[in-house]
Amino acid sequence: MNLSTIEYLGKLRTTCIHHQSGVSIITDAPTDNNGKGEAFSPTDLLATSLGCCMATIMGIIADRHLLDIKGTKLEITKKMEENPRRVGEIRVDLNFPKNNFSDANKLLLENAAKTCPVAKSLHPDVKQMIKFNW
Repeated sequence: MNLSTIEYLGKLRTTCIHHQSGVSIITDAPTDNNGKGEAFSPTDLLATSLGCCMATIMGIIADRHLLDIKGTKLEITKKMEENPRRVGEIRVDLNFPKNNFSDANKLLLENAAKTCPVAKSLHPDVKQMIKFNW
């Protein structure tokens, strides 16, 4: 089964439909690249995917070890490079709710985040700046 279908709507906008769920999203080109910036850009989705993947994999590990990370918030920042235009850096600030995680549990969750599938799929030239705020 195909993962998704993307349709170009014109004026630098796409609509994307996830086949399994039927959920759709819209993308726009960013304002610094001739777009309106009214929705996530493709590179915004790339950077955001890193944070979503980290949260998901940490959630799997947390459930397995009976840890509660509900309410954890991740702030994502991306830095674009020129020549060629590409994502050069993604910063992820993970802000955990107040909890008395042991050092071993913190290490377990940090390792899960840093080794998530998206983190491992990004080209090594894309700097991943990860900060854990316990």
